[in-house]
Amino acid sequence: MADETKATEEWGGNFIHDFIDEDIAPGGQFEGKTVHTRFPPEPNGYLHIGHAKALCIGFGTAEKYHGLCNLRMDDTNPTKEDVEYVDAIKEDIHWLGYDWGDRFFYASQYFEQMYDYACELIKKGLAYVCELTADQVRENRGDLITPAKSPYRDRPIEESLDLFKRMRAGEFSDGAMTLRAKIDLASGNFNMRDPVIYRINHISHHRTGDKWCIYPMYDFAHPIEDAIEGVTHSLCSLEFEDHRPLYDWVIDNTSVPSKPRQIEFARLGITNTVMSKRKLRTLVEEGYVDGWDDPRMPTLCGLRRRGYTPHSIRDFISRVGVAKVNSTIEYSLLEHCLREDLNMTARRTMAVIDPIKLIITNYPEDKSEEVEVENNPNRAEDGTRKITFSREVYIEREDFMEEPARKYFRLFPGNEVRLKSAYVVKCTGCKKDESGNVIEVYATYDPETRGGNTPDGRKIKSTIHWVDANNCKDAEVRLYDDLFTVPDPDAGDKDFLEYLNPDSLKVMKGCKVESSLGREEVGSYQFMRLGYFCRDSKSSDKLVFNRSVSLKDGFKKKK
Repeated sequence: MADETKATEEWGGNFIHDFIDEDIAPGGQFEGKTVHTRFPPEPNGYLHIGHAKALCIGFGTAEKYHGLCNLRMDDTNPTKEDVEYVDAIKEDIHWLGYDWGDRFFYASQYFEQMYDYACELIKKGLAYVCELTADQVRENRGDLITPAKSPYRDRPIEESLDLFKRMRAGEFSDGAMTLRAKIDLASGNFNMRDPVIYRINHISHHRTGDKWCIYPMYDFAHPIEDAIEGVTHSLCSLEFEDHRPLYDWVIDNTSVPSKPRQIEFARLGITNTVMSKRKLRTLVEEGYVDGWDDPRMPTLCGLRRRGYTPHSIRDFISRVGVAKVNSTIEYSLLEHCLREDLNMTARRTMAVIDPIKLIITNYPEDKSEEVEVENNPNRAEDGTRKITFSREVYIEREDFMEEPARKYFRLFPGNEVRLKSAYVVKCTGCKKDESGNVIEVYATYDPETRGGNTPDGRKIKSTIHWVDANNCKDAEVRLYDDLFTVPDPDAGDKDFLEYLNPDSLKVMKGCKVESSLGREEVGSYQFMRLGYFCRDSKSSDKLVFNRSVSLKDGFKKKK
């Protein structure tokens, strides 16, 4: 029941589910059948937030209808595929909370059947071997008035069948021949103008090795794979809408065991990033980022390393919704979803990322005491913890001004502030180096204000965080910002790399954090007043924290 409620909340209703409701209703084409979807990533890169939408729609729809969802690697193009990507895709899907059970497939496991279906089309006079080069095919494609041309369209069936078998046997070089579906050279949909369904490619496949030197095109392989696996609803992104007539043509003209229905939905675009695998690969291979899992990348592994949670991403996808028109969503909505999740789950802690020492001159030098702080005020069950307090603490450099600006209520000579959960202190001055930079701040404390209380009722306008200078750890903190300086780096005439944000990463060294931090290898923290942070998963030799998101909710402000 819990899974059913979750799926209903995430996917309460959309046009895809309206179609499915019609299909499984009495008299519908799938009456009495289990709703069966699939997620077919190409293993040539890492999944990004755009793929997450398709992933959530496919698996989430299956959850809602108590159906099945297959995971299938679309490995029909061996020039770009790698086992590394297969493993990463599996990890990302599991991390998001979905599972395919025993329904994990590769397109390549159907190569023999696809070859047989191609031969079936040749025998029916619905496919032929064409010897035009790729450039010649483009030259003879025609336009909306002029039909396409191919001098090989009326090639005898037996000749095409013989040539196709010889193509498979490796007798011809790459590009020498293709197998084309014989549909309609005058079609207004250019995808139907005798599309190529097989090409020659003498390259080893990561699964089949050198067994094959001809490979099916995705538009031919896709419907066959769906039909063999018993998929009822093939949910695709909107760019496949114009390919749907070809999908249906393949299904209708081959003896596949079932007839799936293809439904398209809008892709997900997000501001200040790019989604193209080619461009993401450029960022990685040319060293603009620290790998596919760089926390600035829109990849799921990058978001995970930055501290994003599965719940926040699924919530984001749910809020974006399922539509038929492409749109671009503000990145701040994704941040808003993470902030809402971490506000309820992250442990509060204190860390100082730009430290300056505060010396409490009237506090005993040899004294140390424990003060109690809440782990998370939104979750009473998380309880409290104790941290130490002593004469010397670190505070943020920006929490002191010798000459305060207007409406500045933090530390300045003569002003009082509350040290979170400890005492009220009054600034008495500071010490500077030869260059005039403040290197220490001085204050006195009021022993009657333990826990930050003021028994006399006096108002303290500011509370600041701190860490005990005698009981803390050194850490490195990485502050991340948008990877690009403009909302749409793909727009305009400039190369997208020209819009890279030089300030997308700021590394803060010599930071001070509570001594308890670092014992847990995973998990998120709210550094009080600073934002939400997580331990960097790739920095095992030192204590490094990545800022996941700031405390300020820019999305709400814009709305």
